[in-house]
Amino acid sequence: MAKILVIDDQRSIRNTLKDILEYEKHEVELAENGEDALEMYNANKYDVVLCDIKMPNMDGMEVLDKLVSHNNDAPIIMISGHGNIDTAVEAIKKGAYDFIEKPLDLNRLLVTIRNAIEKKDLVAETKVLKRKVSKTYDMIGESEPIAKVKEMIDKVAPTDARVLITGGNGTGKELVARWLHEKSNRAGNPFIEVNCAAIPSELIESELFGHEKGAFTSAHKQRKGKFEQANGGTIFLDEIGDMSLTAQAKVLRALQENIISRVGSDKDIKVNVRVLAATNKSLKDEIADSKFREDLYHRLSVILIHVPALNDRKEDIPLLTKHFNEIICAEQGMPQKTFTDDAIAELKAINWTGNIREFRNVIERLIILGQDNIEGDDVKSYARPLA
Repeated sequence: MAKILVIDDQRSIRNTLKDILEYEKHEVELAENGEDALEMYNANKYDVVLCDIKMPNMDGMEVLDKLVSHNNDAPIIMISGHGNIDTAVEAIKKGAYDFIEKPLDLNRLLVTIRNAIEKKDLVAETKVLKRKVSKTYDMIGESEPIAKVKEMIDKVAPTDARVLITGGNGTGKELVARWLHEKSNRAGNPFIEVNCAAIPSELIESELFGHEKGAFTSAHKQRKGKFEQANGGTIFLDEIGDMSLTAQAKVLRALQENIISRVGSDKDIKVNVRVLAATNKSLKDEIADSKFREDLYHRLSVILIHVPALNDRKEDIPLLTKHFNEIICAEQGMPQKTFTDDAIAELKAINWTGNIREFRNVIERLIILGQDNIEGDDVKSYARPLA
């Protein structure tokens, strides 16, 4: 059942629509002019609005403008006995969900309302999912080291500058890359991640640049690579220090010319991709050992962002504990646990060699094995690796 607002200056049409929609189990409220409609719209939450275009004092298009400006996601269906194609197009451009001519076709009206409700529900569900994703990838901490990282992200994200993200395993380099993308003008386009350490050296070129059918024994069909998949968006080359020198040369060309070619093809493909890279290695040491190209390093490191180790920002541990407590308990379907002050103190005393990744695992272990109140003794018992 949906709550529907009907706006029409003709009493007979208002009442007819009310009878029809209430028969379909919807809740219906009526307004005879734009002023009353806006007052009701501000005071209530509607699932769908039906609005006549021709009304005295304030016409339907003006009402549509004001309704859309409230941005509460209620689909607005415009109706009119004097409409034409131009009127319909104008209404859609202004934000109407649909336009239906009078005399109203009952079947079309009911189908349109049902579709509008489904769209509204989908939009609401998408917003919830986005909030969940945002929370999962939230950057938690107020310490000086993490504040500097956040400041760098805010400055760099709106640009297309390439960024090299450094830091130990588990510090959150991928998180920085995701935020650089989400705060950029490319946020609505793909974010493609490539773990260079997880792909065999003989397959990395095919993974990045794609291949043509028959390019090698197992190439049974043409395949787009990660650079093509990321076109218009961002590609994140994680653990780039593990990439082969051959693949490095091709990546360098892609950065210099914004051109790639698939394995087994001489055809050039133009790409528009922002490149972010990350490594836990010292690339300068890799360059000295002839394992990494110096020219590629300078192409990648326009901006350098170093993600601090957890040991360098232990003052963030209370906030991180609260954050992971919320997420893990929600995932496990259990009430949130309480971490006592001595539990937090014990967590701060640990040498976190695995950084945030290790910390999250420990919090999850404590939540699963501990009681409702997690104390310092629980941390001593469960946080240390078993001998």
